[in-house]
Parts: sequence; structure tokens; C-alpha cells
Amino acid sequence: MTTRTRARPIRLLWTILLGTAMALTATPALAATPSPGAQGVQAQIDQYLAKAPGGKQINANEISYDGGVFVVTFAAFGTSPTGADCPSGWFCFYDRTNYGYPRGKLSSCGWQDLAWWGWNDMTESVHYNMSSGSVSFINHGRYADHSDDTVLFTVSTTSRYLSDVSPYRNVADHVYRSC
Repeated sequence: MTTRTRARPIRLLWTILLGTAMALTATPALAATPSPGAQGVQAQIDQYLAKAPGGKQINANEISYDGGVFVVTFAAFGTSPTGADCPSGWFCFYDRTNYGYPRGKLSSCGWQDLAWWGWNDMTESVHYNMSSGSVSFINHGRYADHSDDTVLFTVSTTSRYLSDVSPYRNVADHVYRSC
């Protein structure tokens, strides 16, 4: 065996060791980078705030409007919801069927325009998690005085869930909660 032939296994061993060392030292830098999911949620939040200014980001995945009257949640961090997950004391509407996020939530009584918070024409499923009353989802008509608005569907304490509001997906512009 020549000196040159003996050097190949040693060179191969050094190449493997050097490659392993480089991979191990690169790992901490990768771990410090935010996950693509978190970056995606922040991009959604930034885009939403550009479309509907006036909200305030209150944590990594939520925007609050009017001091907490309306809250948009962009992702269910830490959990994997398998259905409606509206917190008690709120009624929620989701931008996807089967309670898929983003999710908007309200608790106030009376008439509210979802456009105030950029949520008009975004509802595909709903969950009513209040102890009393009901809420109607309404489509705005042609007239500014709302005289020709149409109630699309209603949820209440006796009918809390609609996993798909079809044929009225992305049509609701207003809500009216009877307390």
C-alpha cells in the first residue's frame, strides 16, 4: 500500500468529522430563528392591520380593537382545536369552515358592523358560547339606511354551532346580538 492510498481513508475520516462538526455548530443558530409558522402569523397580523387599521397587537397571535370589544385570533398556539373553541362569554366567527382560523370574537349586545374591524364578508363557521340570547348574521343591502338588509342565519343558546354557514359563506357584513 502506498502512502497515497493510506491517506485516502484518513482524508475521508477528516471530511466526515469536519462535516459533522459544522452541522453541530450550525444547529444553535437554526434553533434561534423563529419558526416559519410564527413568521407566517406575524405576516398575517401585519397584513390585517394594514387592511383594518386601528387595532393593537396584544400578543403573538391576536389583535384587539376598541379596547377588547373585538378580538381577532390568527392561530391556536399550543393547542390543536378539533372543533369550535370559542371562549365562554363570547360568540365567535371563523374565516374557514369547521372553525378554522383566523377567528373573530365579540360579546357586545346590539347591532355591529363587521367592517369596523375588517371582518365583513369573512365568516364561514360560527360558535355561540354565551349563556343567553342569540346573534343574527346580516348581509348589507343596497341602501345606506339598512332598510333592505337580510338576516342570513342565527345562532343562540339552543343552536350554538354552525361548522359551515353555506350558502352564506363570506357574505355577512353585520351582526345583531339580542341579549
